[in-house]
Amino acid sequence: MTPPGLSLARLLSARGVVQDPAWHRALLAVDRSAFVPDTVWVRSGADPGGYDLFTARPRTDPDVARWISEDYALMTQVDDGRPAGPGGSGIVPTSSISQPSLVVRMLEALDARDGDTVLEVGTGTGYNTALLCERFGDQSVTSIEVDPAVAEDARTRLHAAGYKPRLLVGEGADPPPGPYDHVLATVAARRVPPAWVAQTRSGGTIVTPWGPGFTSAALLRLEASEKAARGRMVGDAAFMWLRDQRQQVRPWREFVNENDPEAVTEFRALNPRVVADRSPGWGVVLGWLVPDLAYTAFEAAEDNVEAAGEATVYVYDRAGSWALAEYEPGGGPYETRRGGVRDLWGEITRARQVWCETGRPGRDRLGVTVGADGGHTLWVDRPEQAIAARPGP
Repeated sequence: MTPPGLSLARLLSARGVVQDPAWHRALLAVDRSAFVPDTVWVRSGADPGGYDLFTARPRTDPDVARWISEDYALMTQVDDGRPAGPGGSGIVPTSSISQPSLVVRMLEALDARDGDTVLEVGTGTGYNTALLCERFGDQSVTSIEVDPAVAEDARTRLHAAGYKPRLLVGEGADPPPGPYDHVLATVAARRVPPAWVAQTRSGGTIVTPWGPGFTSAALLRLEASEKAARGRMVGDAAFMWLRDQRQQVRPWREFVNENDPEAVTEFRALNPRVVADRSPGWGVVLGWLVPDLAYTAFEAAEDNVEAAGEATVYVYDRAGSWALAEYEPGGGPYETRRGGVRDLWGEITRARQVWCETGRPGRDRLGVTVGADGGHTLWVDRPEQAIAARPGP
C-alpha cells in the first residue's frame, strides 16, 4: 500500500530537508491533506491602510489542492474566527498549517530519542501533532490549543486518523504540569514563558519561534538546565504570536500626533533609514533594546524632482511615544520631531552603537538565556557576552 505521506516525504527528502530517518518515517505515515480544513485563506490584496487582506477559498480550488501536497503554508483561520475585513475578508492570520519544510526543521531541532515526552504548544490543525504521535506514540504527546474551535477541529481530525494524544484547551503560556523532555511551540513568543523552562527536564530542549517583536520570529533552540534554558537562533520561523503576547493591528496614524504642541524638534546625526536595515541580527538587537518599536516610511513622490530620494520615517510605540525624521540623500544631520515620554531616536541610536560595537553580529551569533523567573538575556557568541537583560514578568 502506498504510504499516505509519500509525495510530500519524497519532495522534502529530495531537497535534503529530512535528515533523521525517524522523522522521514513519520512524514511517510501521515497524510497532510487530512488535516486541511474545507476552507483556507489566501492573500488577496491590501486595504486602504496598507494591511494585507485574506480571502476564503475552498480546498477544492485547483491552486489550493496543489499547495496542500507541496511545501506551502496555508492559513486556516483569520481574526480568531471572526473575519474583520471588508466583504468578509480577513485581516490577521490567526491559525495555519505550517510549511512542511519548517515543520521538519523544528522537529529535527528537538534532537529527540525514542520514548521521549513532548509538550506541543499550539495544536492548530493537528498535522504536527500527528507527526509527533507517529514518532513517539500517543501516550507521550500532550498538545494544548488556545482556541476552542480550532482545538475541536484538530481533535476530530486526529481521532479520524487514528491518533489520540492528550489534547487540552488553554493558554500556551500556562501548560499542564510535566516535566517533559521537550517543549515544541508552533506559535511565536516575544518572551519564552517561564513555565516552559520549569516544565522541561534538565537536558531537554525547547524549540520555539522567538523574536522581540520588531522583526518576524526566528527559530530558537534552548537547552534546559535546572535553573535556566539557553541556546541560539537556528533559522527563520515566521509564525503567529502567542495570543497574550501579540499586538493589535492598528494604523500608525493612531499612534502619531504630529500636531502635539509639546512635540520637540531636534537635529540628529543618525540616518533614520537604519530602522529598515535588513542586515541579519540588527532587527533582533534593535527590537530587544528598543521594546515595542514599530515604524513606517513614506518616500517622496516620483514626480517631485526637487525631493528625489527623500523620505519621512516614523517610529512609535503603542503607549504614546513617537518620532519622525526627514531623510535627505545629501546626508545629516536630519531634522526630527518627537512626542511622548520616550526619546525613540535616542534609543535607536544607542542600539545601533551596541550592534556595531559587538561586531555587527548576524542572527546566527545571537543567543538567549531564559531564567526560571522568566528573565531574558540576549547575548552574542556566548552567554558571558551579554547585550542586555530584561527581568521576568
